Amino acid sequence: MKILVTGKGGREHALITALTESPGTHEIFAWPGSDAIFRTAQRTPVQGFAQLVPWMVEDGIDLCVAGDESLLVTGEGLANLCAKAGIPCWGPPKESAQLEASKEFAKHFLVRHGIPTAGFKAVATLEEARTAAAQVPVVLKFDGLAAGKGVSVCTTPEMVAEFLDTVFVQQAFGEGRMVVEECLSGPELSVFCSIVGGDYHLLTAARDYKRIYENDEGPNTGGMGAVASNDIVAPEVLSQIEREIIQPTVAGLQKDGLPYRGFLYFGLMLTQQGPKVIEYNCRFGDPECEAVMPLFGGDFARYVFEAAQNRLRPELLEFRDGWSVCLILASAEYPAGSRNGDVISGLESVEGARVYHCGTRLNAAGGFETSGGRVLAVVAQAVSREEAIAKASAAADRITFAGQQRRRDVGIMHFE
Repeated sequence: MKILVTGKGGREHALITALTESPGTHEIFAWPGSDAIFRTAQRTPVQGFAQLVPWMVEDGIDLCVAGDESLLVTGEGLANLCAKAGIPCWGPPKESAQLEASKEFAKHFLVRHGIPTAGFKAVATLEEARTAAAQVPVVLKFDGLAAGKGVSVCTTPEMVAEFLDTVFVQQAFGEGRMVVEECLSGPELSVFCSIVGGDYHLLTAARDYKRIYENDEGPNTGGMGAVASNDIVAPEVLSQIEREIIQPTVAGLQKDGLPYRGFLYFGLMLTQQGPKVIEYNCRFGDPECEAVMPLFGGDFARYVFEAAQNRLRPELLEFRDGWSVCLILASAEYPAGSRNGDVISGLESVEGARVYHCGTRLNAAGGFETSGGRVLAVVAQAVSREEAIAKASAAADRITFAGQQRRRDVGIMHFE
């Protein structure tokens, strides 16, 4: 089977690794990919998105796997273009991907279908936002895609003013509206499903750590680590999530005429009033994907290929017991920016863990250097959470580069 994976980060490195390790012989391609990814996958010889689907047709690609979210809503949408070309695509069409691409669209969907979520108000101007966010704490969300940086949990008026300036004055994420949301409290949980029409398949749950510093301090990032396990949430809580959130979401997509084939991420807050939806992502989460993929057994490639053709076959996947811990090593200046070109040392000495490349490149000397905010994901598995943390930490300790940032409470905080 010939498979193309779109994207270039740690999530895509993890997906490609899982596809490569699936039974059978597969040709894996990546676009745009990275130097590290191209050690496993083949380069796709196209310069721009407009050439991608025509190349897939010409080269006989059997399956397209949408790794990141951006191409799902670029132009006509990756899945829409694949459908026209007759190529199975694991990723939703553009109209359904609005669940992630527009926070306002998602909030109205949640309210319309009676799915628990925080109260909100959508605003279009700086003045409207100031009025709506007059009371703190409050959560401010840029309406569109912002690489995980378009959300601010504001606990002071100064934080509100700073984020509103970023969105409306500096327009750091481009032009767009904003959602002003009630601030919920409680531990977060990431739940993943494969959805094919009206059918769904629950996958291993996870918890990620979004803020840059330990104890959940500092600004939000795309994610500084994650922990995954079948034991991360009590069975009765997962049943409640399935009954009150997952099933109504799948039914709502059907009722609204929104076709869906792909992973759907449910970002949840476990409040005292019960689980509530913080956000949807129309793909696997990052860095949760890096934590979850090593727990998958069975035939992942065949599972995705069948699902992309409207045949959801849960029996093709197995879920390993135990715990998986992912630690993100970030570059200097992240998340406000990133410092590129810092030489990475110690990769060859890592034992007992996987290393997925999030933002690296090869330098003239043939070694890897930083090339992005999140640089590496170091992932280890063990029977117990504590052992998995110890293994991942020991492996991460072997890797060094100037300005490295890392949280040391991943898998510990929220489990006390």
